[in-house]
Amino acid sequence: MSSIRYFVVSRFLPSCSFGMRGLRNHCLSCCVNTLLQTFSATWELADVLDKWETAGVRTDGCNVPLQLKKVLAEMKRDLSQPANHEDFLRCLDRNSVRLNTQHDADEVFLFILNLMKQQLDDQTLALEIQNLYKISVETHLQCLLCDSVQTQTSYLLSLPLHIKEDHNSLEGSMTSFFEPQELKGINSCYCAQCETKTPSKQGVKLLLLPRILCLNLKRFRNSTRGTRKLDCKVTFPETFDFSEVAKEAFSSDFAQTDCKYTLHAVVVHSGFAMCGHYTAYVRHSANQHWYYANDSHVKQVSWEEVQKTYGGHDRGTAYMLMYRRDSGRQQPELSG
Repeated sequence: MSSIRYFVVSRFLPSCSFGMRGLRNHCLSCCVNTLLQTFSATWELADVLDKWETAGVRTDGCNVPLQLKKVLAEMKRDLSQPANHEDFLRCLDRNSVRLNTQHDADEVFLFILNLMKQQLDDQTLALEIQNLYKISVETHLQCLLCDSVQTQTSYLLSLPLHIKEDHNSLEGSMTSFFEPQELKGINSCYCAQCETKTPSKQGVKLLLLPRILCLNLKRFRNSTRGTRKLDCKVTFPETFDFSEVAKEAFSSDFAQTDCKYTLHAVVVHSGFAMCGHYTAYVRHSANQHWYYANDSHVKQVSWEEVQKTYGGHDRGTAYMLMYRRDSGRQQPELSG
């Protein structure tokens, strides 16, 4: 897995008792800290892990789902101090997410989900976790010479959205993702009917939307001069209806009736491509207030504060957005 190195001096600020626990920055762990805050805000994930019987699981410190279950439980306990998550960090290190190197947040997110599928000994629960995030899609490849169509089904765990180097909206980026693309020249694809590479048109349609919809705003660009970050503005709503935003995105086999989503977590990147820092805005699953988590420092904020991550120079920019589908069981009640 490729990684991006960052060089950050972190301040160890106190955890706040606002209903969330902070996480100390240990060996440049801001990326993992941020993802743990989003996992903690995803109560459906904790629900599945709570059903897992771990009595027979090896406790050699290499099992990611076991360590994740422990740290999520730790984050729900006494709020006066930052949660202890060093065992989870060391577990990731043993699985190639190295300490002292901050990786790309989207890559680590996908890596953790794949490790849970591989390492969870209860495959029913492993699939249940994967299905929380699974975006089932149908890819169509049409030959522009003979009009034959090849169809393939697959899935994504996060939707990668291309952004332009000016003003963007989430709705526009999602619409662009599902627009058919012409593949010509060196990008031509093999047509079995023509028995050669031909110009083609490729499109993606949705078969199934997940409970938790993760969107990755592709802010990093690779070029001959290295990797650079796009700080351009990307607006995003607190709630949206997928069926209204991207009307041409659905396959004829799409059968869901409820496509309304509400934002519950934002992964934020500050700085440059090769020198930056991750933080998170998360909506508390019980009291529904927004909180800002910067390693061990946690504070309650407003939706207007979250909107400041739309973009612009010298400020943190939204990099990953996590939405929850509104249907199904509601969030748990706030315990006394």
